[in-house]
Amino acid sequence: MLHVSGTHLVTDDDTPVRLRGVGLGGWMNMENFITGYPANESAMREAVCGVLGEERAELFFDRLLSSFFTERDADLLAGLGMNCVRIPINYRHWESDDRPFEIDPRGFRHLDRVIGLLGERGIYSVIDLHALPGSQNQHWHSDNPTHVASFWRHRHFQDRVVHLWEVLADHYRDNPWVAGYNPANEPGDVSGRVVGPFYDRLVKAVRAADPHHILFLDGNTYATDFSIFREMYENTVFVMHDYALAGFAHGGPYPGHTRGEWCDRDELERTFARRSQFQRETGTPLWVGEFGPVYTGDPDKDAQRYQILRDQLAIYDAQGVGWSLWTYKDVGLQGLVHAAGPYLERFGGFMDKKRRLGADRWGSTMEEVADVLAPLHELIEREFPSWDPYPWGARYQSDDLIRHILFAQALLPEYAELFRGLDDDELAALADSFLLERCVRREPLLELLADNLSR
Repeated sequence: MLHVSGTHLVTDDDTPVRLRGVGLGGWMNMENFITGYPANESAMREAVCGVLGEERAELFFDRLLSSFFTERDADLLAGLGMNCVRIPINYRHWESDDRPFEIDPRGFRHLDRVIGLLGERGIYSVIDLHALPGSQNQHWHSDNPTHVASFWRHRHFQDRVVHLWEVLADHYRDNPWVAGYNPANEPGDVSGRVVGPFYDRLVKAVRAADPHHILFLDGNTYATDFSIFREMYENTVFVMHDYALAGFAHGGPYPGHTRGEWCDRDELERTFARRSQFQRETGTPLWVGEFGPVYTGDPDKDAQRYQILRDQLAIYDAQGVGWSLWTYKDVGLQGLVHAAGPYLERFGGFMDKKRRLGADRWGSTMEEVADVLAPLHELIEREFPSWDPYPWGARYQSDDLIRHILFAQALLPEYAELFRGLDDDELAALADSFLLERCVRREPLLELLADNLSR
């Protein structure tokens, strides 16, 4: 079982282990850009259930969980040389909002399966609670239908998460292939006053249930602000996220300017040094829980995105930094592999419409339908020049509210209607489009990672 020793993770015989791998995004915590739906997961599931009915919707979603990650996926990651998978999960697999504190043990079925597949191949798992009751941040990936992180406003939600982690920690306390627990992905506590005391409380509860596993704790403001920590917890990794500005969907040339900010290899290194300052000052391990560019389909632009990734990996290699690349599998934006076949045939046109509208935050350049939205942005800048909302300012907030909530939620019925009339075999074929053997491999990315991991 791994534990922290100074700046390293080590095994019981003190052999250093540098965790390098990938995030299993879009699986037990679904995300709109990863599997092609609009808005947030629970709203999407509700819309699909309204078309298929509860029983047949469950058939589809369970088949998707089974097909999304199998023995072949574990073999691919092991063959690349990875030794870690960060597994995002949604609390709703264990608990429903109308029956709080009542744990559904069926939530463990697929998670146990995948942790087992990975462990058999010598790959550690980091269990990442990506969506918390009430939503711990302001965006879709915490299954948030609004822009309000209510988790920090209500003790009830916090109590439920403490209880859920007690259950998870007790379940995995003796599993040596679980590297540890990542209790809250990318917290977004606006005040910055709740998250620190919450972590204090959570750490004590998890340690009581499982005194051995490592805790992987994200900083506030999406794993970038570590001023919230008032004490150093034992056997803990303080997790940073390190997305490069030029690697976003709206990123400019590399090297070059993105929205007026210069980005090159030196700037990547300066940014990483700033983001990792807390870990260096406290002598704790350096581990990047998420990073990685998105891809455009343009060969010239994507060559620049691969260079961003090479440069980041070189920076990490030079400093012995562990990492978890985002993300493993999707419908074509960022994954090592992406789905094809019936799912893309059925939903491809719909996903084109989402792209045209910029309805997915992670895939939007924030310039889509500019003829409609540019005057509104100009109005906001003119009338509210001092408005600077958390976490990323007025322009991002405006796009989030209009594109990624209003447009996205308006698209939900259209997505759900594409399930209408499908029989059980056709639903299974949609889900099975995510089987690795039916996916398209992003070969330049796979080759880049295999080369890096072989060194």
